[in-house]
Amino acid sequence: MINRKQFLETTALAAGAMALAGAAGALPKTPKKPGYELNIMATDWGFPGSLDEYCAKARAAGYDGIEIWWSLEPQRQSAIFEAIGKHGLKVGFLTAGSDPDATAHLKTFIQMVDGAARNTIQRPLYINCHSGRDYFSYEENKAFIDHTRALSAETGIKILHETHRSRMLFAAPVARHYLETIPDLRLTFDVSHWCNVSESLLQDQAATVALALSRVDHIHARIGHPEGPQVNDPRAPEWEQAVKAHFAWWDEVIQRKKANGEVMTILTEFGPPDYMPTLPYTREPLADQWAINVHMMELLRKRYA
Repeated sequence: MINRKQFLETTALAAGAMALAGAAGALPKTPKKPGYELNIMATDWGFPGSLDEYCAKARAAGYDGIEIWWSLEPQRQSAIFEAIGKHGLKVGFLTAGSDPDATAHLKTFIQMVDGAARNTIQRPLYINCHSGRDYFSYEENKAFIDHTRALSAETGIKILHETHRSRMLFAAPVARHYLETIPDLRLTFDVSHWCNVSESLLQDQAATVALALSRVDHIHARIGHPEGPQVNDPRAPEWEQAVKAHFAWWDEVIQRKKANGEVMTILTEFGPPDYMPTLPYTREPLADQWAINVHMMELLRKRYA
């Protein structure tokens, strides 16, 4: 009698790859101008091993680099640069603040983003910001954007603000106001959050999504759905509509980058429990997080190279 582990492995291998690739649909052919380059990054979110083990596994899997939190601790900074240097990986840094007071929050955020941008060891491909909070005022949140606009102009590094729940761009209609009033606001596009917040695949907010897509420089490639920020396994056929919607959005970004001859970065960001659904009582994950992310990386590279 087949056990649960064997069932998961068999069904994923037999049908998963074909189902996911098929659900994504055909990609329109777009000529690539010189300068177009695709970099796919690995997340350390949920990785159980050491930093060196993580970088080694990312390199062996075929990733171009990693996305990792910038640290204010010099010892951690040294460890990150040593690991990515040893394994020949590019890097994108994550920055944020956490204080519920907007002034204190911004102070920490500035320390992080300035440190990441001005480090002299390895220049990041980009800096991704978990910016502000959903309960800060527009002016309080705008201070985060104003600082990064000036820092990006100074350093030439892409400094991007993520469409993330609990942060300033947590929902499509809220983000639209920032996009309309700040013409050079650039995004990390994690649309799974917007699907969750709006409890839809955003069919009724096409104009807002189109505006957002025109500002995207980095993608967090996780597939959400109307009731959550992450499907349990994108290879499963029941998620075809969600997969199709996400790839249609990502395709539009890639076509623009190819046409303009620009560098594109993508993070495969399927997460561990509790983003990954689990069985009750045992909390056993319903799918293999690392395997899903590698599968997404391979599919994205084949589709967007």
